[in-house]
Amino acid sequence: MSHTTLEAELLSLLKSVDTPTVCNAIEVAQRKRGFQGFTRKTVQVADPNLAPVVGFARTARISAVAPPTEAPDVIKKRRMDYYRYMASGAKPTVAVIEDADDPHCIGAFWGEVNTTIHSALGVGGVLTNGVMRDLGDLAPGFQVIAGSVGPSHGFVHVLDLDGPVSVFGLRVLPGDLIHADRHGAVVIPNEVISLLSGAIAKLQASEKVILQPAREPGFTIERFEEVWRAFEAARV
Repeated sequence: MSHTTLEAELLSLLKSVDTPTVCNAIEVAQRKRGFQGFTRKTVQVADPNLAPVVGFARTARISAVAPPTEAPDVIKKRRMDYYRYMASGAKPTVAVIEDADDPHCIGAFWGEVNTTIHSALGVGGVLTNGVMRDLGDLAPGFQVIAGSVGPSHGFVHVLDLDGPVSVFGLRVLPGDLIHADRHGAVVIPNEVISLLSGAIAKLQASEKVILQPAREPGFTIERFEEVWRAFEAARV
């Protein structure tokens, strides 16, 4: 079962660190290597200067290559159901949208209009393997992490919502806690959420063991061998 709340202090911490740090911190919390809950492909971000996207997943699948085969009233109702769904649930919220046309995605679901709507509904950002457009005109502060950039919306329509999705090789369930930035995304396991603050602090302290000496003048191979032994002893 997914968590439904995120303490403000932890949310602030997660927004201050990048996704690779969270990946490493999860291994620290689990006290082993081999964490697999991360994306496998290169992503594109609308604005690399924005803070990471952090929140509970609201999931859906879309398609745009061909017109929908269902009746127009069914498609229209599902689209409105989609927006109601995105506006509901635990906050902070992240939209996680699987484009079923992958690897031939052509329809930009994410542009000026849709990012503005989602931002107004309280959604903090989106992770999608699909297409984005209107770069420079997206809702301020709303991060789009997508698979590609394109000019058209094609025949984009919502296939279904609130179910499992797969984005860049990462399986996401509704309610999963997501951390995503220009590196990709991770699903933070429920069992480590309460341990993350301490794990991040421990990780940063262990990295400082080698980073601080390496940045000092006169760093030598002998000094490196010394601090590397301390670094290996401190890390997972």
